[in-house]
Amino acid sequence: MLEKHAKLERNSMWLLIFTVIAVSIGGIIEIVPLFRMQTTIEPVKGVRPYTPLELMGQEIYIREGCNTCHSQQIRPLRDEQQRYGHYSLAAESMYDHPFLWGSKRTGPDLARVGGKYSDDWHVAHLKNPRAVVPESIMPSYAFLADKPYGDWRINKRLKALKTLGVPYTKEMIAEAAIDYEAQANPTADASGLLERYGDKVAVRDFDGNPNEITEMDALIAYLQKLGTDVDFTTYDPDYAIKKAPKTAPGHMEKAK
Repeated sequence: MLEKHAKLERNSMWLLIFTVIAVSIGGIIEIVPLFRMQTTIEPVKGVRPYTPLELMGQEIYIREGCNTCHSQQIRPLRDEQQRYGHYSLAAESMYDHPFLWGSKRTGPDLARVGGKYSDDWHVAHLKNPRAVVPESIMPSYAFLADKPYGDWRINKRLKALKTLGVPYTKEMIAEAAIDYEAQANPTADASGLLERYGDKVAVRDFDGNPNEITEMDALIAYLQKLGTDVDFTTYDPDYAIKKAPKTAPGHMEKAK
């Protein structure tokens, strides 16, 4: 066997041919499953796309590099689940572009941070992390409360994500700017927003300043959504095995 391998290494043309074959086989094995996402992502009831405000919050989260210190992937290990909650499901991040799972934790995992703390806690933590977590090495993000966040890119963002498979409807795209304002404005009519995204959407002033929608509003709205889609009191892990091949990824939220 070693003699045959030596002959292959000495012949550049055959080495190139076999290298291409090996790489092609590996590539096919990695790529083919992506065309059958319905068999690789378990259908989970409740998972929905981000609202425009939450989506802009995710953009700020990425822009500020939060994902470099905080992962969003709870492993199926006892110590992980005791600290952070139920292990992360693939379906929970199926609408994330890019994925923010991460592998480095300078700070705690944020996969289930939604609803764990109040909005006031998040505001205090972002403005002065050591005021609520004395040992924190996180920098201050107080400037987010002073930066109004415009909505001129929201429609384009939703359109782009729709091309990637996120099930935004034409109505969601057309009403994106209205939904963006309605979620953070306590005096706005949020009935349309709730009809499009579900009644679990948090509608309120997030940063303590009801007169203006800021980047802090968007970021806190995003954080408060993380890990809240799935009701784990009724979650059936066997459902994925029975239903995954029959369920399209764009309709996970319709699974019963």
